[in-house]
Amino acid sequence: MTAAVAIAALAAAVFAATAFGTGAVRRLLLGWAVLDHPNARSSHAVATPRGGGLAVVPVVLAAWLAVALGVVPTHREAVFVCTAAAVLAAVSWMDDLRGLSAAFRLGTQAAAVALVLAAAPLPGPVFAGWLPAPLDVAAAGLLWLWFINLFNFMDGIDGIAGVETATLGLGVAVVAAIAGLGLGLPLFGLVMAAAALGFLVWNWPPARLFLGDVGSIPLGFLLGWLLLHLAASGQPVAALILPLYYLADASITLARRTMRGARPWQAHREHFYQRAVQAGVGHGWVVRRVLAVNMILMALAALAALGHGGAALAAACVAVGILLMVLAPPKRVAAGPRSGSHDPPGKEP
Repeated sequence: MTAAVAIAALAAAVFAATAFGTGAVRRLLLGWAVLDHPNARSSHAVATPRGGGLAVVPVVLAAWLAVALGVVPTHREAVFVCTAAAVLAAVSWMDDLRGLSAAFRLGTQAAAVALVLAAAPLPGPVFAGWLPAPLDVAAAGLLWLWFINLFNFMDGIDGIAGVETATLGLGVAVVAAIAGLGLGLPLFGLVMAAAALGFLVWNWPPARLFLGDVGSIPLGFLLGWLLLHLAASGQPVAALILPLYYLADASITLARRTMRGARPWQAHREHFYQRAVQAGVGHGWVVRRVLAVNMILMALAALAALGHGGAALAAACVAVGILLMVLAPPKRVAAGPRSGSHDPPGKEP
């Protein structure tokens, strides 16, 4: 079996396992009555099962471990990453079921980040040597912690988390391949993309299942590690470009809310993509535009990997700026009917 065929077989197996596993988990969640019920801050109108991560995360972790232990043994640090992600999934599942304090959730995430950075150091500085080594590690940890939470914050309408996971995973794979970073990162990224596509079978608008914190928290953790690893391997600009829409939407929204005195942890519907849905467009309309811009960001990240970082980053900022204006122009009149996905109470800033 050639390498290309083996890689295609891996991707197909991950896609199939996730798609079939998610369907099975959905039936269990319906039987257990683990549902997201609509509320004043929701973006959906019908009670929908929450917890699709129970299928997605185990498939991803199993595939990553198979790659790390069997295919690319030079990436055995991924064992520590997968172990921490499994712990975060367990804690997040408890949070989905009965709710945990924000301090406990954040403390668990911070401990997972710190332990992985200590037990499995990144291959180089994340910030291109601009910071002393201890500060570089500390800043990388804080950035990773913020990414985990912003990924969770942005999982508020049908399909958006699946599309982001698929494009980030594929983008990491493409950039790592162009930069000649070996087989590990491309395979890890491809696994993330294939699993996300399998989940989208059930989560594409109108969603029949939501990811839940059991999915969004560990997936944000794994994607954050991939992006930090990419940056520490000499591709910091590409690692910034790939998630730029998520970074911009979540960070700008949090900054606006903080400036007017809102509590960071209070649930809301003020992200750019949520404002677009409130203005009357469908979830699919928003997600297709996010997908289009993410494909542009992927191409620009590849351009950065080829040595044109400055021009690629400038073009990426323009593309994301246009998307934000399209999603939520200042004078757009709200409010169409709600449909589709979720915005769990108490989880977003």
